[in-house]
Amino acid sequence: MGKKEYIHIEEIGEFGLIEEIKKMFPDRRRNETLVAIGDDAAVLNIHDDFLTLLSTDNLNEGVHFDLFYTPLKHLGFKSVSVSVSDICAMNGEPLGITVSIALDSRFTVPMVKEFYEGVKIACEKYNIDLIGGDTTASYKGLFINTSIIGKVEKERVAYRHGAKPGDLICVTGDLGGAYIGLLIMQREKEVHIEAPLATIKLEGYEYPISRLLKPEARLDVIKILRELDVVPTAMIDISDGLASDLLHICTSSNVGCVIYEDKFPIDPVVYRTALLEFNLNPTTVFLSGGEDYELLFTIPEKYGPLFENHPDITIIGKILPPEEGTYMISKSGNRYELTAQGWDAFRKYRRENQ
Repeated sequence: MGKKEYIHIEEIGEFGLIEEIKKMFPDRRRNETLVAIGDDAAVLNIHDDFLTLLSTDNLNEGVHFDLFYTPLKHLGFKSVSVSVSDICAMNGEPLGITVSIALDSRFTVPMVKEFYEGVKIACEKYNIDLIGGDTTASYKGLFINTSIIGKVEKERVAYRHGAKPGDLICVTGDLGGAYIGLLIMQREKEVHIEAPLATIKLEGYEYPISRLLKPEARLDVIKILRELDVVPTAMIDISDGLASDLLHICTSSNVGCVIYEDKFPIDPVVYRTALLEFNLNPTTVFLSGGEDYELLFTIPEKYGPLFENHPDITIIGKILPPEEGTYMISKSGNRYELTAQGWDAFRKYRRENQ
């Protein structure tokens, strides 16, 4: 027998692991399954008038959130928003969600109800129903799983693989806030641990902290696109960082891209905090921060005038033929190749637990 090859997960990362799993399931056994693994949501054709969307997400204490600075109500809200964002990334409408939790012995009934109060607020905001879930015990920590169902008209579904050379690259909102919010909260946690009586300084940082603790899925943008009668040629939600998620679109669509640094929408507080307090290049934060849950999408060039000076949507670049590569043009005119340096849960966990 040959020697068995051992590969640690962090060597290939989350998306490398997903690709390995996809190779094990190359065939779709059901005609109803249009898209299985590989997009923001699975797509099923089980209705004459629309497509059914399904997605699931895990949030694990110590990997995805820290209860030292994450209120349970906020966590409940965020758990729903993360899944609703996946449905938005397919240009769809969310319908219902299941929320399952595993709890260790720290948790009391009032704590669980506080978490579900956040779930309730999110369900009301997104006009969806909590349609089930499961509760069980955990030896250590809090584990959350959400599964969401949605729908989209067949002619309006947006996949990752539809971008074409000449399309414009658009992003909603601004990026980098969640990462700076994380750095602020981690900094204040360290201060508290070293000096429990010290004052926690959060004033002036309300915006980046809210981006971290209470992100909102951009269902409003889906309504804007519908009102304008624009169907994106490709779309993804920005959970892993703009560079990583744009490269997902380029790889899936077999295209290249160029984006322009002087077009990047970044909040002034996020910009100043990154540069002056954490000695970080704001552009790096914009490209690689992750967990903003904004939408990244491509549109035919003819729709460009609709989004010039739009308050919620910014055109930041263009899709190119694949042989032209994937790169950014800096404010000074230099060219930099795009690299995926965003969020990766497996690599994060490995680094912090060695």
